[in-house]
Amino acid sequence: MPTDPNSVPDFDNLPAVEGHPQGCSWGVFDKDGKKDHYGTLNFLTPEIVAAAAKEVCDGISISLNWPLNGIKFPFPHRKAPVHKPISLREAGMEIDGFDDELEINTQFSSQWDSLCHFVLPSGETYNGFKPSVELLQTTSTEGNDLPTLDHWHSPAKGCLVARGVLIDFKRYVDETTDKTYDALDGHRITVEDIEAVAKHQGLEIKAGDVLIVRTGYTEFLENPTPEGFAKMATMSLSGVHGTKETAKWFWNKRIAAVASDAHAFEALPPLKEDGEVGAVSDLVLHKWFLTYFGLPIGELWDLKALGEYAKQKGKYSFLLTSVPLNHPGLVASPPNAVALF
Repeated sequence: MPTDPNSVPDFDNLPAVEGHPQGCSWGVFDKDGKKDHYGTLNFLTPEIVAAAAKEVCDGISISLNWPLNGIKFPFPHRKAPVHKPISLREAGMEIDGFDDELEINTQFSSQWDSLCHFVLPSGETYNGFKPSVELLQTTSTEGNDLPTLDHWHSPAKGCLVARGVLIDFKRYVDETTDKTYDALDGHRITVEDIEAVAKHQGLEIKAGDVLIVRTGYTEFLENPTPEGFAKMATMSLSGVHGTKETAKWFWNKRIAAVASDAHAFEALPPLKEDGEVGAVSDLVLHKWFLTYFGLPIGELWDLKALGEYAKQKGKYSFLLTSVPLNHPGLVASPPNAVALF
């Protein structure tokens, strides 16, 4: 249910959850004895959504969806899409025309991560739910008690409509500094960087915003080079700096969701608290955002055209709509996201 962002405690004042660190938000959005499935999307009250609609002045819409087959080379652990056109007549129908079938890994291109994508060693994810392959194979949303993306389609939520804000980090570095920036150099974008870019853009970040960071990563994937492949092999990819303090800032700003054109939103490889390089299981913001806050993460979004229009207009806020696929138990989905100016 929608929750006034001002009614929710700051990170340091969230009620303690036994067995979990300070800042875990489990239970904060529960209503009438029912466990919440939406996390920080609850910040999207009718008042905040109505205010977001006022961002539309130019009548311009921009797709933020990278092609499903945007990665043109084999990628570890993620199967490329398979598109199969089907002749209706060859399928046995007495009519000329076509159907098609599409097999995809929902993490291969632009996506939302649901709150079941990342789990703790205990097997728990957001709000103490414990997903499993068996439970995720549910055939109905009504019978699905896990915080997956199909719940976004419930009458209580109506998918995602919010004010989007773009932090165009790539353009900021390219145009305001003498630094050579490369999305494959593993730059860690700090909270201070985000605030500096927002100030430069004349952008105020508000409660209930979906904060979107442009790194330029998908632009490399569209035109890869041998030098880029060599860098990519190290998996040192630019993104938001994954620390507890970063997570704390996002919660205290009451951000509803985040997205980026980066591979994991946060910089890779992750760093442990002692500064040592960690493994994928050490991703900091995935743990805090998805698991402890219930804050959805968007990755591999197509942000080049958005950045160009925002620069042209000098306006980095817009109405954002997103309608993920509606299938029971869906762990991730293409976002079907559109920015409207």
